[in-house]
Amino acid sequence: MPGRNQRKIAELPQQPPLADFKVGVDNVIFSVDTAQNRLLVLLIMRQQEPFLNYWSLPGTLVRQGESLEDAAYRILSEKIRVKNLYLEQLYTFGGPERDPREATDSYGVRYLSVSHFALVRFEEAELIADGVTGIAWYPVKQVPQLAFDHNKILAYGHSRLRNKLEYSPVAFEVLPETFTLNDLYQLYTTVLGENFSDYSNFRARLLKLGFLYDTGRKVSRGAGRPASLYKFDAEAFAPFKDKPLVFI
Repeated sequence: MPGRNQRKIAELPQQPPLADFKVGVDNVIFSVDTAQNRLLVLLIMRQQEPFLNYWSLPGTLVRQGESLEDAAYRILSEKIRVKNLYLEQLYTFGGPERDPREATDSYGVRYLSVSHFALVRFEEAELIADGVTGIAWYPVKQVPQLAFDHNKILAYGHSRLRNKLEYSPVAFEVLPETFTLNDLYQLYTTVLGENFSDYSNFRARLLKLGFLYDTGRKVSRGAGRPASLYKFDAEAFAPFKDKPLVFI
C-alpha cells in the first residue's frame, strides 16, 4: 500500500514556479472637446523597445515605496497641467505574454498594468512635451494600433467612462465651479453621443432631480439670451449615488 501511494505522488505533474511581477501603471486620460464635439485620449510616442515609435498610453513602473495612486498622479502630472480632473483606478491587466519583455527576461518576470482613467476638459489641459518625441490628443474613434494591449485598456476605460456618467457626479469634477446647463449638456453629448437625449428633456430632468443650485447669476455668450450659472450640490446628490440617471 505505501508503495502504491508513493507512485501516485510521483506521477503528479510538476507545478510551474511562482511568477515574479513588475507592476506598472497606465493612464487612460480622456479630454472632452465640447467645441468640436470630440472625446479625445492622450497618447505618447514610445522612445524605446519594445514597440519603439508606437503610440501608447502614458505609463510608468511603480517605484519602491510609491502607491499605485501616487504613480498614476505622477505620470499624469508629467504629461499635462490641469486644475480640474477626475481620476480613479480602472482595472488590472496581467495576462501572460501581454508584454514582449516576458519572453526575453531570463528571470521570467511578468508585467502587470494597474490601469487608471482620468477625465479633464480639453481647453483646460496643457500638454507637457518635455522628454518625449511625441505627445498628442487623439480622437477616440481614430486611435491607431497602440503598443502592448493598450487598445484593450482604452476600450475598457471608454466603457467605464460612459457608465460613470450615468450614475455618478464625475462630470462635475471637471467642470468649473459654476457652469451653464448647456456646458453640462455638451460634455454629456461629447461622451455619450448626441442621441442620448435632447436638450429640453435633459434640462427638465436635471432641474427636477434638484442637485443643481441656481446661483442667480447669468453669463452672455454670443447673440443668445444670457444663461443661468449653476453649482453642483453634492449633499443633494447623495440620495442618487450609484443610481442610474437617465436623461430622457
